[in-house]
Amino acid sequence: MSAPGTSTPPSSPPSTTSPLGRALPSVRDRDYLLDRSGVIFKVIGDVHPNSHWLGYVKYYPNERGDRTLFGRTYRQNTVVSKAFGILADRPECYVYSPAVGCVITGVPREDVVLHYSCRHALAALHKSPELLDGSPVSKDLLAIIDWVVEAGAADVIGVTGSFLVGVCNARSDIDLVCYGPRGYEAAQTLFADRSLIRPYEGENLTRLYLRRAKYMAGSSFDMLLRQEARKLQGLTAGAGAHINCEPLRADGDRTFHNVMAQEVGEIRVLARITDHREGLATPALYGIDVETVIASTIDEAEVFARRITHLRSYLGAYTGAFRKGDTVHLSGRLVHIQGPGQLGGFGIELTPWSATESYLANLAR
Repeated sequence: MSAPGTSTPPSSPPSTTSPLGRALPSVRDRDYLLDRSGVIFKVIGDVHPNSHWLGYVKYYPNERGDRTLFGRTYRQNTVVSKAFGILADRPECYVYSPAVGCVITGVPREDVVLHYSCRHALAALHKSPELLDGSPVSKDLLAIIDWVVEAGAADVIGVTGSFLVGVCNARSDIDLVCYGPRGYEAAQTLFADRSLIRPYEGENLTRLYLRRAKYMAGSSFDMLLRQEARKLQGLTAGAGAHINCEPLRADGDRTFHNVMAQEVGEIRVLARITDHREGLATPALYGIDVETVIASTIDEAEVFARRITHLRSYLGAYTGAFRKGDTVHLSGRLVHIQGPGQLGGFGIELTPWSATESYLANLAR
């Protein structure tokens, strides 16, 4: 794929000329932002302080990398908490988020020079397919983009990941996002089209298990695959590349606005899902009843357990993964949340910004 920007010397800010990037009209969850240092951040969530766009380092200039952008070598980061170390010389990128209830990373708004919109990328690649390198996976992506445009869903489906910023290669996955209920319905129809996307089945189920098990330790083969079968993912019909689509909240969704979280400790429980309607989009919100406390960093955890009413996950791996009636093994932060409606009270929160603990949610039965 052609690099979206022009070559620039390492000592100067990257050029803001790009067919895939644009100015900053509206930043959405899972968009990417390029800053003055040439670091590319992946945006997380839709609630941001006035000073920063919250997210983590996705690509950064590093001679040990395997991607080229703006004439420089870039390295990919796939672990959110590693962003703390990558940004060790930039404390201005550490910011407390009242909505999440902890210190996370973000890019100061005045440092952003380019905004990569998932929606804009889909439109740009449809208009200018020569931006792609002609590899089998790129051809699969173009066929999928054509389907989206013909279905009238270009306003509710976007392209994210390496194809969003022009650092993909022949081994790249295809990462899509969809917005709101209409986007989710369009994505369901797309992933049901066997001429474009094949489901994981047969021998490929082991491939999917190995892909996910390293992030979901402790889940059995059958339970993990049952959980994964509920998500929008598969293999492209041509190249056999992994493709997934993360459902995001609709424009204007204010579910997590005016919410403040305060961390109480960490807790591991077995819980029953009582409501999954708000769990079909990221950040996912599930109603839960705690059945058993397995471990906790706080005393008298059982007293809190009776008052825990929901699970909130910023980890896209658990969006759409659970249904009402499921029993789930949860390991996360115990938080007290002040917010409207069902968000008030105690909950278990799964965030990717923990440098000491991997927060998990696995089907138990």
